[in-house]
Amino acid sequence: MKPRVAARRIADIPLEVLAGLNAGELETGNLVEGLAIDFQTLLQTAFPTVAHRLAIDRALPYTQRLRLSAELIAHHVPLESVLTHRSDTIRGIGGYIIGMNPQLSVAQVVEAIRPLAADPHFGVREWAWLGIRPRIVAQPAEFISAFVPWSLEDDSNIRRFGCEATRPRGVWCAHIRELREEPWLALSVLAPLCADPSKYVQDSVANWLNDASKTQPVWVRELTQKWLAESDCDSTKKIVKRALRTLDAQK
Repeated sequence: MKPRVAARRIADIPLEVLAGLNAGELETGNLVEGLAIDFQTLLQTAFPTVAHRLAIDRALPYTQRLRLSAELIAHHVPLESVLTHRSDTIRGIGGYIIGMNPQLSVAQVVEAIRPLAADPHFGVREWAWLGIRPRIVAQPAEFISAFVPWSLEDDSNIRRFGCEATRPRGVWCAHIRELREEPWLALSVLAPLCADPSKYVQDSVANWLNDASKTQPVWVRELTQKWLAESDCDSTKKIVKRALRTLDAQK
């Protein structure tokens, strides 16, 4: 059977596909399909025992719907049933449940988020780091230390996660002031990835440095030149080229 081709517009999503997404029976094929999901229907189908507690406005921004969903079910549904659900959207909500639990230490958050960081679905990995981003913003040094071993993992999804989660600016998330001002504080996470063979990881490292270039351009220039001098390979060249795109455009 050929893989399902995801629609590029919400209006083009077949009704049977949308029904499967809302029922938690299908995984999303792209962000467009995720944005089309009716969270109210999805959660009521997945967790009918807490259906009366759910009230999610479809007009809310997507990440707010994820967070609100997590708040509504966190204390009423076993976390394991969320993290192992067939629906990638529900698994992604699990990242928010982990991130909003104040009783978890940094080490416990990192341990709990690992299955989602390694999830085969692209969306789950994104919602997972966004879910714990507030904790990272509050304790960047501690999370950087916890993510250092991840930069040496065999799984490219794991290697990428620690890098993406600590981006100084990032997408759809709060900035990390300490790393905007002193991006070198995360060098222990970045340096092992300077010649990573995975394009997925390369893009993340480059985007991290591009973020940093907007506040510490001299440091980014010096670091990328150092990397090229020490690792004159295609992987490093690709990272550096993408990392310097904002600075090069300003020439």
